Amino acid sequence: MNETKMSNSFKSYVGFDDHDSQSLNTSGEDSFSELNPRLLPGEVVIAEAQNVLLFAPVSEQKQGKSGNLSVTNYKLTFVTTEERQREESGQQHNLLLGDYDICLSNVDVVYQLMGEKKRRLIPGNNVSGKVKGLHILCKNMKVLSFSFKFSPVGHGKTLTNALLHHAFPRRHQLLFAYDYREPYYNCQRDVCSFRALNDWERELSRTGCTGWRLSAINQSFQLSTSLPQWLVVPQAVLDWQLGDAARHFRGSRPPIWCWGSPQGAALVRMADIHPTITDRVKENVMLENVRKSHPQRKQPLLLDLSKDLPNPKDVQLSFMKLRELCAPESLRQFWVQDGHFFSSLENSRWLHIVSACLCKAIEAAQAIQRDETVVLQEGDGRDMCCIIASLVQILLDPYWRSLCGFQTLIQKEWVALGHPFCTRLAHVYSNDTEQSPEFLVFLDCMWQLLQQFPIEFEFTETYLTTLWDSAHVSIFETFLFDCERDRTLATESEPNSRLLLRSIWDWGEQFPERDIALFTNPLYEPCSQSNAKELAAQGGVSSLLLWKQCYFRWLPLLEIPGGGKTQVDLRIRQLTAEVAALQRGDSVPEQILTQVSSFFPFSHGVTRSGTLLASSLALNTSFMPGEALLDSQSLLNAPD
Repeated sequence: MNETKMSNSFKSYVGFDDHDSQSLNTSGEDSFSELNPRLLPGEVVIAEAQNVLLFAPVSEQKQGKSGNLSVTNYKLTFVTTEERQREESGQQHNLLLGDYDICLSNVDVVYQLMGEKKRRLIPGNNVSGKVKGLHILCKNMKVLSFSFKFSPVGHGKTLTNALLHHAFPRRHQLLFAYDYREPYYNCQRDVCSFRALNDWERELSRTGCTGWRLSAINQSFQLSTSLPQWLVVPQAVLDWQLGDAARHFRGSRPPIWCWGSPQGAALVRMADIHPTITDRVKENVMLENVRKSHPQRKQPLLLDLSKDLPNPKDVQLSFMKLRELCAPESLRQFWVQDGHFFSSLENSRWLHIVSACLCKAIEAAQAIQRDETVVLQEGDGRDMCCIIASLVQILLDPYWRSLCGFQTLIQKEWVALGHPFCTRLAHVYSNDTEQSPEFLVFLDCMWQLLQQFPIEFEFTETYLTTLWDSAHVSIFETFLFDCERDRTLATESEPNSRLLLRSIWDWGEQFPERDIALFTNPLYEPCSQSNAKELAAQGGVSSLLLWKQCYFRWLPLLEIPGGGKTQVDLRIRQLTAEVAALQRGDSVPEQILTQVSSFFPFSHGVTRSGTLLASSLALNTSFMPGEALLDSQSLLNAPD
């Protein structure tokens, strides 16, 4: 491939260097003072820079738009007079963020641009000299580049210092969720939070698992700060024995039930023994109680996840290599990487991590199918345990494959059982934070299963991608805390800083109905417990694909107008709507096959018209997660 294959519709008149200066038409300069950002209730502007240039990502020559750039207590927002109607662009319409907005919690790295060079800026440190431009790398791989070349003197420096201060808060109370003043009516009713006794009782009853009981030993988080207040424990163990044994486990996390089969096999999670404890007597006692919980008293299978799966540091290192490949800084870097794309992907080890998680989940699921209880053990029991436990239940229990069931599963295995979202997603900045996208690994595993079983899941890849983006929005409490105790304390703090808990599962808070319709798969075939079937998944690297929608959607070069699997999915939506109309006895709605891009609805404005949105998306249909119909000249089809 070479650069002559590219074409651009708009070329900029400016570069970053002063000697590139050309006369910019400033006749409309006064109009910039009228470009005010749309603010949410409780949101305030901290700093503003006028006459800023936003450059298109990975463009052949500098392309971009002029506008005002502002830092608020919620987001970095760019407002331009050229902003297009989203209904016409085919983009997902987030009610809380504009086309060129990013939540401050999504900002990962800030670079100062100095000609052809860039310098990484340290959060909390002020910039003293003139700032000509910024290059911002986000946690979801989005990249933004700005130039302050035509901004008034000092605007770039003021905005940069405000961004370095507010995008990296050092206290949880500085997140925008504490300032947001929009009334909340909690419209999601079907997703269990697993904070109340009856939530766990219903789950025990639904699975039909015997040999386990509910314990109130962790009320007020007296046993473990990272576990919920209600625990499902072996029926044979008494609370005082449980409390005595918990002190020997890291985080005071003894064996805890999370799912079971009617035949008696259970899925159990626990932490490792404290490294200072040499004997494993208490661990063996607890495992004996787990054995007694099985109707046939079968010996449980203990899987040590720390030995076979990567730790958070390994996952973060792999993600950074993947992001470097999927978010190139320049067109030149893009084409250089294109020559050895697959070897670079292999070097990142990302698909190897996804494969290892799937293979371990398949191993555990097969053991449960043999009616063996499986105990997942890992360090603190809060990272890989969440991934494997969730995948095992997805493979074995069709309830979790529905949209509501999947959200309930995340609420149980990740939120209630204490995955440290705040730490892993770096919502609060710390010099020694252990940032690591375990949740993205899980979503990638789920996407792989969607490719292998396209009619077994009610949700789509668009839903999974949106869920990853939403994890970086500092409004919803679901992914903002490390544990239930922190969440409870935030709601019981001082009246002036008390937090109102808003669930991420209230999708209507973020998106209109036409976007929420994209979350549902029209080919989904729900099954009852009587005809439930397990998924015979393939976990080897050779069976996996790269999640292009999530990782490449910020690269316009890879977007295929009128191509990709979305075009097939569009036709499926239209056919589904026609069948539904005929079944109701209505006339078949007129359908106009509108051309969409391969990254729809995360597109870059290549959709030809808004007819699709009016005629198809409102009919509660979705995109089939099948194989992508890549153009023959696509980067991903090029030989390594």
